[in-house]
Amino acid sequence: MTGTLLARRPGTGPAPLPWLPLTLTVALLGTAIAYPLSSGAARDAVSWAIVLLGSAVSVSHATVSRGARTGAAVFVVVGVVAVLFEALGLRTGFPYGEYVYSDTLGPTLLGVPFLVPLAWLMMAWPSWVLAARLTSRVRAPRRRAARVAVAAYVFAAWDVVLDPQLVQAGYWRWAHPEPGLPGISTVPLTNLAGWLLAGLVLMTLLDLLVERTSRPPRIGDVAPLLTLGWMVLGGALAHAGWLGLPGSAVWGVVLALPVLAALAVQERRRRR
Repeated sequence: MTGTLLARRPGTGPAPLPWLPLTLTVALLGTAIAYPLSSGAARDAVSWAIVLLGSAVSVSHATVSRGARTGAAVFVVVGVVAVLFEALGLRTGFPYGEYVYSDTLGPTLLGVPFLVPLAWLMMAWPSWVLAARLTSRVRAPRRRAARVAVAAYVFAAWDVVLDPQLVQAGYWRWAHPEPGLPGISTVPLTNLAGWLLAGLVLMTLLDLLVERTSRPPRIGDVAPLLTLGWMVLGGALAHAGWLGLPGSAVWGVVLALPVLAALAVQERRRRR
């Protein structure tokens, strides 16, 4: 499978800096390992590094694999949608529920810390790339709808693992954290509903922009897929073993199982 992911389509020309996305991913994985082993100001620094590296993986991979126009489009659309949704949520409680950010997150735009749209960027592109892979054999008339739905699911599932961790770190808090998913008492179900809605909007826009700006992929998708897999499943492991968050650890695995099963079926068919 790795060979398939790394393969370059014939006729697309050599990709500039083809090593950059994977190099950033390796740095990201090493930094993520440091998170549960750190505390206090050091953990805050690690959190910033993870988000900066993760967003750099997304933009660099979109740029190297599908062209500079796509990289720029991904950066702009994700950033704008993230700020608008988060600003709306802060002022109205829709669609996530009522929450407030901590001052530790630094400078803001419309009340939204800069770290937040970068976190969306880290999550959005890998979610879309995985969805594109999972829905590649869906019939053309239904492929976009399937791709957007799967990408929104992956996007929201990632947050199920991430949000309890960042609430624990004190980066934000919910006014009414219950009812939540069983085993997660700090994040309300309204947040999951909000992420699904935001994901559907974001992935629809992202899909349209990629269609209009993208070249045929010039490198494989190892970097974003490895980022996604490590941050979700590795995050679940960290939650269970070091962070004292067993509920989100279990949910991370449960929500990943359909995706892993679909990938296994797809790989089996490819080998026939």
